[in-house]
Amino acid sequence: MSKYILAIDQGTTSSRAIIYNPALQAIASAQQELPLSYPQSGWVEQDPAQIWQSVSTSISLALQQANLTPADIAGIGITNQRETTVLWHRSSGKPLYNAIVWQDRRAAKLCQQLKDAGHNSMLQQKTGLLADPYFSAGKLSWLLDNLPTARALAEAGELCFGTIDSYLLWQLSGGKVHATDASNASRTLLFNIHSQQWDNELLQLFNVPAVMLPQVRDNAAEFGLTDNRMFGAAVPLLGMIGDQQAALLGQACINAGMVKCTYGTGCFAVVNTGDKVLHSEHKLLSTIAWRLNGNTTYALEGSIFMAGATIQWLRDQLGIIHQASDSEVLATGIDYQQTELLVPAFTGLGTPHWQPQVRAALFGLTRDSGRTQIAAAALRSVAYQSRDLLIAMQQDGINVSSLRVDGGMTANRWFLQALADLSQTAITRCHTTDATALGAAFLVALQLGYVDKLADINTIWHSDWQLQPELSPTLADALYQRWQRVNAALVALNMAIA
Repeated sequence: MSKYILAIDQGTTSSRAIIYNPALQAIASAQQELPLSYPQSGWVEQDPAQIWQSVSTSISLALQQANLTPADIAGIGITNQRETTVLWHRSSGKPLYNAIVWQDRRAAKLCQQLKDAGHNSMLQQKTGLLADPYFSAGKLSWLLDNLPTARALAEAGELCFGTIDSYLLWQLSGGKVHATDASNASRTLLFNIHSQQWDNELLQLFNVPAVMLPQVRDNAAEFGLTDNRMFGAAVPLLGMIGDQQAALLGQACINAGMVKCTYGTGCFAVVNTGDKVLHSEHKLLSTIAWRLNGNTTYALEGSIFMAGATIQWLRDQLGIIHQASDSEVLATGIDYQQTELLVPAFTGLGTPHWQPQVRAALFGLTRDSGRTQIAAAALRSVAYQSRDLLIAMQQDGINVSSLRVDGGMTANRWFLQALADLSQTAITRCHTTDATALGAAFLVALQLGYVDKLADINTIWHSDWQLQPELSPTLADALYQRWQRVNAALVALNMAIA
């Protein structure tokens, strides 16, 4: 009998396929990097065909590594970069345009108009989100308004809209299923997280035809079967969940008040708020964590857009490292008194600023500044931004005594110590950097009956590193106050020259 679980983790800069045994132990993994394109300042795109090809290749390689065939897979779970927006033809599955990536800022003008018109409060009340180009609705509105024939085709029911989960589901099912899950739907600015439905007032506000939207299902559910021609066997698709919600589950943060932070392309701190929607007074986002058997668990989230992507910038744009691990070697020995300070607002600032027009800057350069100082400043910028998120949570009444972390950057112990020092928070690293994929696999295990209940994740999760702050609170506070001053100055400067 088929018994293995395949988790597809489609991220911003790579796609991964991980195969788990029934005990949810990873037995094979394959990964394919993905390019991003930047057609204009503030625009970030990907080729949907390349996304699909990277997923397909990763699956084939993982199966080959495990010496399995598609028929050996009992169920598939999908987790994905959220908010990234795709339009495709319903008849052929061909994309109408590149995928507009979550980091893209092209809808900034539309979002500012909505703010100026007084819609932000209504948007936050219904969706838990803010009028920001980060979310899918503005991207979709831009596509409908700027691609020839797009609106007419959409209104005629000939186009499908989806985030990456929907697009992959469509591909895997051979075009038979157009659906999404509650967690991904909650990141669009079109989904009412209270009524659990696409909201007509929001659709009218963004001028989006309802006919193009996917059906919204629970996170562990029957999403259909893979098409034999696409996958090689008819395998049940049993789970879908946005990447940050998947990491919250994979980190076993299943009780209200538990917090995790994932360091992938961006950095996302998420706290489980149970069955209650908490509306932040400090610009955190209210979102759906997961919906199981019709019961919804909610979360508060803080989002920063450049974490691992900042280290990728050191590699790809500056050329001062050859691989991510080089940043740790370079930064070692650079003390906290360094004058260099990087604000990595390459795609704007997220929580708590929500300033999409701000651009990155490197401050405090001297004649001694070089590769080592810039690498240390880049890593520390992620730690400073993390403290921004944790302070916003604390101001909203959430006690963050320790932080569970995962994601690619957590392989860097120097960074994790900086995170503990600058945030003055105990850090617990997950036993796997692939907590996101583990969360998706766990949903499939629930559907297959390999686990009985959500609490069973506690028997799987464990930590391998635990770090305590070694920096004095006085120095950490002084360094953070400098970070805040520099951020405020950068925002003011960008407003002045806009």
